[in-house]
Amino acid sequence: MKICRILGVPFAAISPKEAVDIIEGYLDSPVKHIVYTPNPEMVMEARKDSKFMTVLNSSALNIPDGIGIVYGSKFTDVKIKHRVAGYDTTQALFERIAKTGKSVYFFGGSPGVAEIAKEKMEEKYKGLNVVGVADGYFDPKREREIINEINSLKPDLLLVGIGFPKQEKWIYEHIKELNIKTAIGVGGSFDVMSGNVKRAPEIFIKLGLEWFHRLITQPSRFVRMLQLPLFMLAVIKNKFTNKE
Repeated sequence: MKICRILGVPFAAISPKEAVDIIEGYLDSPVKHIVYTPNPEMVMEARKDSKFMTVLNSSALNIPDGIGIVYGSKFTDVKIKHRVAGYDTTQALFERIAKTGKSVYFFGGSPGVAEIAKEKMEEKYKGLNVVGVADGYFDPKREREIINEINSLKPDLLLVGIGFPKQEKWIYEHIKELNIKTAIGVGGSFDVMSGNVKRAPEIFIKLGLEWFHRLITQPSRFVRMLQLPLFMLAVIKNKFTNKE
């Protein structure tokens, strides 16, 4: 597996199918694995937050979730040919593990969202075993209850969707005490799984314009979207100055 390093963050230069194959293999491993799905916004955040940079460098696998990462790789020694969307990766995993009996736990989203996501996914993927859910609103006492529940249920796959960089840092800090096989940071995926948020039409996804669809449907994201051109400028500058 070739690794492309962009502004200090390592990415696996793999196809969507290869990503699913690798993660499925993690579920059969005696060793715990962490999977993150960084996009340009997360890379820019890691440049400002050294702890977050350390966290992103600690994972077993970082998949390039964002067309900007694919474009950015063109200015490095290792080119990434495929965007590997985190949402699509988890959906493909559901399809596979539904046939194997492996289990999953949903942690994140607003109250009630994970429950609906569980219902929708178990209906979509017959045989999928979502053994438990918890929303992303918790205090230290509730956090301990969630960890205890996860450990008692022993899910093979833990999906954490409490927003970046919180979800990546949470996985990093707790992975050793969690009784799981693999943890993945999934951002707002539970909102999409539940039907609360609609993904971009297929044509936008195929053209690498999912970000543009989000912008026109959620104008409030404009400031966040400014990170993409800033990311590309940083990548180009890095190409011709000191490499990270």
